[in-house]
Amino acid sequence: MSYYITAISNSGGAPEQAYRKMQSAGACPERAFAGTCGIRYERSIPSWWSVRNIMTQMFKFEVPSLTVGTLDTLMNLSDELGKTDNIIEGIVRKIEKTSGDLADRRTVDLSVGGVPPARYIQQFAWDSAKYPNRRPLKELVSVISGGAVAIDEELKQLTQSYGDKTVALQEMKRRKGGNLLSAELNDVLTEDIMRKINVVDTDYLKSIFIAVAKSAQEVFEGSIYSLADNVVGYGGPDWSSDPTKLGEPVSYGSNVDRHKIRGSPVVPGSLQRVHSDDDSILYVVTILKSQYEAGYYENDEFQPGTQVDFEEEFAKSCREKRFIVRDFSWDPSQSSKASMALEQLRVEVDGMKSALMRWCKNHYGDAFVAWMHIKVIRVFVESVLRYGLPVDFTAVLYKVHQGKENDLVGALDKELGSTGDIKEMDDDGDEDYHDFVLLKFDP
Repeated sequence: MSYYITAISNSGGAPEQAYRKMQSAGACPERAFAGTCGIRYERSIPSWWSVRNIMTQMFKFEVPSLTVGTLDTLMNLSDELGKTDNIIEGIVRKIEKTSGDLADRRTVDLSVGGVPPARYIQQFAWDSAKYPNRRPLKELVSVISGGAVAIDEELKQLTQSYGDKTVALQEMKRRKGGNLLSAELNDVLTEDIMRKINVVDTDYLKSIFIAVAKSAQEVFEGSIYSLADNVVGYGGPDWSSDPTKLGEPVSYGSNVDRHKIRGSPVVPGSLQRVHSDDDSILYVVTILKSQYEAGYYENDEFQPGTQVDFEEEFAKSCREKRFIVRDFSWDPSQSSKASMALEQLRVEVDGMKSALMRWCKNHYGDAFVAWMHIKVIRVFVESVLRYGLPVDFTAVLYKVHQGKENDLVGALDKELGSTGDIKEMDDDGDEDYHDFVLLKFDP
């Protein structure tokens, strides 16, 4: 369903004459696309005419007396109004889309001032309290567009907050309900499972939990003890040249090549299978935490030793093999905490969703009212620019069924135009030019 706002000059005559002319042009029952919105033609409608044949309705469209200003102001405003119209329409569409998304594409009853949009359009009356019609037009347009843009900014903030919270909920659900590669392990592993596992965390040793896909089980179990086999230095003092000093620290510090012999930090025989599901297996393995590199003297100045960490290098080697190191510390109380946190987040998301839906319903009308008033100002400005001063024109609103728009426009051109032909407005062909003011409105 589309609407067309049409205005023609009264040419010094009574507005009723212009109204009847537009009624005859676009809303008479003799036309296949046409019908009437009132009772004016009831007696003239043939007995065979069905309500189903009524394709167009016409409504009086009251345009208030607005402040004209200068011709230059009106011409500049004419270009600006088209852009403002598109901006506010975009805001209205955003609210409609947001409401539809929140309602999972179910029909949402959005209203304007407590009535459906179609009824508001057909019964439109200028809101002088909200938009005083004696204010300068440029100032009036600024007030209307400023209010609509403020609505848009608030909608962006609310949808961003709701989106972030929804993503957090989805991530928490994924961790809780996913496989061992991503699930929250405190929610998966029970005390019975952990009681059978030897977990170590000392100054030198640490148990690392690793999740692998079942398809990689054989590769993992066959290579775990050689992972990161160039990380740890197992070299030491060499007493082979003088066995009599065996065990004595005759060679240390910079004289000892700790990395002459390299190996993996994984403690032999420490691999344990913890748990499995349909897609993955969780293991635990113990590794050397770190290694101390001894200090040494250089030019009579002592260079302190350093502690070399192995965990990151081991995790890097696991990632290269697509084995997932899980940063996990068993805490039986965390399972209930995670469930409570998930439920709390779900309640927050539901609350934000309901609040955003209420916001859309409350502010849809405000945005739509702003859009409608911009349409009215456009009709006023275009009519004054076309028909001149003093202000003397009549406007109506046509409601036309889908697919009949061209029939209506063609009939209006024929009846209201001077030539009956449609001429291009500009070289770009963006709009058709008519001998009367014609604005399409698709709410």
